[in-house]
Amino acid sequence: METTAKQPQVKNYINGKFERNGQSSMDVINPADGEVISTLPMSSYNDVDLAVQAAKAAYPAWSGLTFKERVQIFFRYRNLLEVNMDELTKLVQLENGKTYGESKAEVEKSMELCEFAVSMPQIIQNEVQEVSKGVECRIERKPLGVVASIAPFNFPNMVPHWSMPNALVLGNTMIMKPSELVPLSVMRMAELLKEAGLPDGVFNIVNGGKDVVEAICDHPDIKAVSFVGSTKVAKLVYQRATYNLKRCVALGGAKNHLIVLPDANVEMTASNVVASMSGCAGQRCMAASVMVGVDKIQTIIDQMVVDAKTIIPGVNLGPVISKEAKERIENYISAAEKAGAKILLDGRGAVVAGKEDGFYVGPTIIDYVTTDMSVATEEIFGPVISIIRAKNLDEAIEIENSSNYGNAAAVFTQSGALAKQVIDRASAGMIGVNIGVPVPREPFSFGGWNESKFGVADITGRSSIEFWTQNKKTTIKWNAEAKTNWMS
Repeated sequence: METTAKQPQVKNYINGKFERNGQSSMDVINPADGEVISTLPMSSYNDVDLAVQAAKAAYPAWSGLTFKERVQIFFRYRNLLEVNMDELTKLVQLENGKTYGESKAEVEKSMELCEFAVSMPQIIQNEVQEVSKGVECRIERKPLGVVASIAPFNFPNMVPHWSMPNALVLGNTMIMKPSELVPLSVMRMAELLKEAGLPDGVFNIVNGGKDVVEAICDHPDIKAVSFVGSTKVAKLVYQRATYNLKRCVALGGAKNHLIVLPDANVEMTASNVVASMSGCAGQRCMAASVMVGVDKIQTIIDQMVVDAKTIIPGVNLGPVISKEAKERIENYISAAEKAGAKILLDGRGAVVAGKEDGFYVGPTIIDYVTTDMSVATEEIFGPVISIIRAKNLDEAIEIENSSNYGNAAAVFTQSGALAKQVIDRASAGMIGVNIGVPVPREPFSFGGWNESKFGVADITGRSSIEFWTQNKKTTIKWNAEAKTNWMS
């Protein structure tokens, strides 16, 4: 697939073949310039069923392979990601709008996720014990069957790799539903998986919108569903999937708080906070959204403004995903200004020469935000940071704890004792100390708390093994002469 401005039509991928299913279609837009780059089929329950039947048919042979045989395919696939790095990077750029560096980092993270998946034979060891004379008990991990993954727009390459390599290496077969806004990277994934030797039917793609999501939640032969997206939709997916007796882990939105203490290193803190709020145009669930400044931190805020002015739309800052997203983000900024907050750096009305129809919002820093403002409580998903002033650390932690979300929190300080207070008391699943984007690296798992995650287990790392497998317990006795007791 060439990463030119105009791409081939998006198709579903079922049983190793690309097919143009769906009753209608929608345009795929390049957010950098507003141009149509492809069209997408809006699939139905019947299309999901076709993919499920293909995955069911492929499951016995795939799950019957040894770990080593399945892993070898993903060794080859991981290497294909590296060989095709430039193409995959440009594809993410084209459909999502990220800068080249951000897009490349996303593909590199996908490689790391594959590296964890191929380590499974060393991580998963069946438990065996002689529990009584002549009696042996063992536990083996077995795949669930056909599973599904619903991915968001903000990481077209990486987030599908949160679920796909682990689920497949563990012996499941999968239906992938990419975001209708960014379907191109997942199509290329399918091609590379086939090139690596993945059997037909093991990995399938069904494109579309709400109808496909509901079909995945409802289909009786899908055993588990992973979802990444907004909290509103994550709740609906979790409720619908579990109502239909499926396993589900659904990751939602975030309102990540960065607590900045007066002893924080000025340059490191300012650069980290600005990078966290503006990286990927703020369209990531680990982005800094609220900075809680404790006591005397004006010098740090001043440096943040200086640093943020070096972030230029169309140069080192990509667009947001759509016209609607741009309008929504700018409305949040205007509402804060109307409510009495002070705009230190205003990203509204950003226009890039030669890309006047692109969806750009410049880096925005809003000071003197109060806890009742919408910019303090709601997920903005753009390059915007709101600053709330706190008198002391207790008040700062109370502000962080008041959020309905709980994806990430961070503290900037040179005091280990104060950092430990935040680590212990912050209501979030991922904590950073002097790190603005505290994403765990493999084998540590990714997942938040509160309304940032619904379900048990995390979507990556060791925790994901529990989600994608089930335990089979076996008790064996061969020695008829062994003394019989209550265990045998």
